[in-house]
Amino acid sequence: MTDPLIPAVLAFRDNGTPFSPLYNDIYHSAVGGLEQAHYVFLRGNSLPERWQGRRTFTVLETGFGMGINFLVTWAAWRADPSRCERLHFVSTERHPFTLDDLRSVYAATLSDPGIADLAQTLADAWPMLVPGTHRIEFEDGRVVLTLVLGDAAESLPALRLCADAFYLDGFAPARNPELWTPSIFKALARLAGEGATFATYSSAGDIKRALTQNGFEYRKVDGFGWKRAMLVGHFAPRWRVRRYEPPAPLAVEERHAVVIGAGLAGCAVIERLAARGWRVTSLERHGAVAQDASGNPAGVFHPMISRDDSVASRVTRAGFLYALRRWGELERAGHRLLRGGQGLLQIAADDDEARAISEAIAAFGYPADYVTPVSADDARRLAGTPLTRGGWLFPRGGWIDPASLCAAQFAAAGNRLERRFGVEVARLERFGDQWTVFDTAGNPVVRAPVVIVASAHDAARIAGLQHAPTRSIRGQLTLLPSGTVPSLALPVIGEGYAVPLANGVTLTGATYELDDLDASLRADGHRENLARVAHMLPAFEGAIDPAQAAALAGRVAFRCVTSDRMPMIGQLADEARAAQDAQRLRGAWPLDLPRMDGVYGAFAYGSRGLVWAALGAELIASQIEGEPWPLERDLAEDIDPARFLLRALRQGAVS
Repeated sequence: MTDPLIPAVLAFRDNGTPFSPLYNDIYHSAVGGLEQAHYVFLRGNSLPERWQGRRTFTVLETGFGMGINFLVTWAAWRADPSRCERLHFVSTERHPFTLDDLRSVYAATLSDPGIADLAQTLADAWPMLVPGTHRIEFEDGRVVLTLVLGDAAESLPALRLCADAFYLDGFAPARNPELWTPSIFKALARLAGEGATFATYSSAGDIKRALTQNGFEYRKVDGFGWKRAMLVGHFAPRWRVRRYEPPAPLAVEERHAVVIGAGLAGCAVIERLAARGWRVTSLERHGAVAQDASGNPAGVFHPMISRDDSVASRVTRAGFLYALRRWGELERAGHRLLRGGQGLLQIAADDDEARAISEAIAAFGYPADYVTPVSADDARRLAGTPLTRGGWLFPRGGWIDPASLCAAQFAAAGNRLERRFGVEVARLERFGDQWTVFDTAGNPVVRAPVVIVASAHDAARIAGLQHAPTRSIRGQLTLLPSGTVPSLALPVIGEGYAVPLANGVTLTGATYELDDLDASLRADGHRENLARVAHMLPAFEGAIDPAQAAALAGRVAFRCVTSDRMPMIGQLADEARAAQDAQRLRGAWPLDLPRMDGVYGAFAYGSRGLVWAALGAELIASQIEGEPWPLERDLAEDIDPARFLLRALRQGAVS
């Protein structure tokens, strides 16, 4: 179970130096934080020289603190005309500052106007203080901060990246020994790229031994300010120190990808690849984007709260927060998204659930801008109509028109995107280092080194997967005309949902019918939707005569789900090669499995496409580019399309 975050306590020494009462140590030298960052970490890692001319460069820091090292590194990148194309800065922090304290410490300590401006930009993008990985982009995505909030002893082993430079920061080993243990250095060795460098203000003997034992060579140099010595060095193992190599970019002659499917999953992938400079060919069987489940008039988005902070809750939390950032960037770029005002109410199924979830919210220490429990009276005031019981409010949740999101992502790709509609894809075939996509008539459609299959129910068939158990869930929506039911101030979800649309219509739904392929509207589906909503909203009871249900408007769509209800996101397994080596792979882990070079999946999003699509797209783009993953490795493995093959191998069911 995830531990709750405990924010840092802001304090200052008499000389004005920021100080941590928890660790009884200062955040930076009294000589100067900016100067320390330049001397110890940039100069100690030979930056900016080492990133010059590189496509990407990744810095991994232990202990974000005030973010001074990030700000100074960002400023140096900005000032360097030979800078790398994309700078990734990954940092862990167990006790992050609250936004108010972050602004206060910057106002009190930053005198450099350029750094102060960057600090203001960082503060404006500061994440909600909830555990997990937060990806924040600056400079149109060319500077990416991946901030991992939680205990470094747990988060560092869960990272998947290839570090070019390490900033070994944090409080002094005597004050914060947990950040300087042998297991920490072992985790760093697993992440070190070839020739990776490191720098640290410390020169303690235990740190020297831990570095040497994990493949790092060090040398002592003059320390900063009043400190006599510090350590710098590089990764140069004399023996094997890790089982898996860090991720590397996919080797391709041309950065061209085919994305099959133009719903929420496919459009998100298109936008993320185009933002990195890829040329993308979109293949869609319909005549426009968002025509299947993504074509519903609205969808709700919100996190998921569970008593044990389950895998689904953690993945959904990361996806929800990342989606909000991506949507905001699209809107700032001038793309119009049709969505309602902020706020969504989830109503508990019964009093026991209301009590249990309220206790979970308190136990995890979630901030009020993420989720807050509400009584039945509070819920009534928020919704503008009586509710049967209380629940919890997601202040940043709400509803959005999925088609408007897909259209914005298409538009954001600009001239990097080739749009091809009316193409029914049948299969893929490898020729040399390229994949050829064939249509159902057997004709080759397009060739590219990378293919992303984002076509929901058809994805497993197109990719030729046998171990991808997906099923279809029929979902019928009901549209209630303006004036027929009380208007709601915000969406209400629970056993069903009721969403107030912009035109006064209320959207309710949705039915959940397994393997029912009937696409026609059914009166009993409308009645079912109305009955479920009435259990939450008593004023809806009797608002529509059940005998008139057949006359109501609505829509039928089919959700694609897996047996474990988690999505399929990532590089696809090469099932044929795995079958040939089934005996050896019976005890395999995900990174052991053979993969289809250049083929990735983004499907089986069920009813959570809005919160999973953007994060899934960023994960796939990061895998292709060899960039730091935006999600902890264990969570990525829980949504890995190869997980079902892995289970079959372990059960001896593959031959």
